[in-house]
Amino acid sequence: MGDILSQDEIDQLLNALNSGELDADEIKGNDEKPVKNYDFARPSKFSKDHLRTLEIIFEHFARMLATELTVQLRKTVQVEVMNSEAVTYSEFSNALSNPVVLGIIDAPPLQGNLLLEMASNIAYAIVDRMLGGNGSTLARMRDFSEIEITIIEKVLSVIIGLLDEPWKTVVEMAPRLSRVETNSQFAQIISPTEMTAIVTMNVVIGDVKGLMNVCIPYMAVEDFVDRLNTKYWYSTMRENDENSYHEAIETLISKTNIPVKAVLGRSKISVMDFGTLQVGDIIKIDKKVNEELSVYVGNIKKFTALPGAVGDKYAVRVTSIYREEQ
Repeated sequence: MGDILSQDEIDQLLNALNSGELDADEIKGNDEKPVKNYDFARPSKFSKDHLRTLEIIFEHFARMLATELTVQLRKTVQVEVMNSEAVTYSEFSNALSNPVVLGIIDAPPLQGNLLLEMASNIAYAIVDRMLGGNGSTLARMRDFSEIEITIIEKVLSVIIGLLDEPWKTVVEMAPRLSRVETNSQFAQIISPTEMTAIVTMNVVIGDVKGLMNVCIPYMAVEDFVDRLNTKYWYSTMRENDENSYHEAIETLISKTNIPVKAVLGRSKISVMDFGTLQVGDIIKIDKKVNEELSVYVGNIKKFTALPGAVGDKYAVRVTSIYREEQ
């Protein structure tokens, strides 16, 4: 950090500049910063790091989606993230074909909407499978019927509901399907010149392959864009993973069944006496009626207790905790 000038030094410097004793160019020196061209018509708001982080987020989403669709369709489904890129919304919308399946997503606290575009052949394969078919697509594409749109809406609602888990590292969102459009002209959610990030995934349902694109406008994630970097994402993910790991272990342990036994006492008898035992015979043990019993968790002594009954069942009342040092 440079030296801080006093007010007197600043006044002297200004007077020297006004009188010509000092030349401003000499003070600045000859170091010129490189000028980078900037296209105001297509401002690049998503950096490579932002796009890479989005790919990581949607790789997690792709794994969840493959599992969920496999369960929903009862058919093997594979989902893989292909790439991510930053384009204007007009470029994205102009590349859409008709008919198309566009799920418009509300995801507060994100501003505006997100878009999920599904290839028509994938949508037809899902509808066919949900209606009892083998998951094949149409040889010739046509407009979707109302029944088909209703089925697609239900499937898209499930798919979109999976978004909250992968995005938790960046922001806690509550995604839900707002509506489904089959014509791209009715899905003008933002200005055509607005920059968006497009994450492309390849979906394979049996023999049917198609693409699924998620369109994320910059204005939707503007408030959280600083979190879309791999350094922040990995550090937060590690903390969340550690907490989730501890919570998962505690939950599993709390549900584990372990044997607990209270030993009334011990006795020694001969094999001959044991072989001749009959109903009603009495065996003398080494414990008195009012004496504490040993309670074992597994094979480890953990408590002492007094015998008793609750209702018509035998029971013990714990009186102390046994420590190993005892």
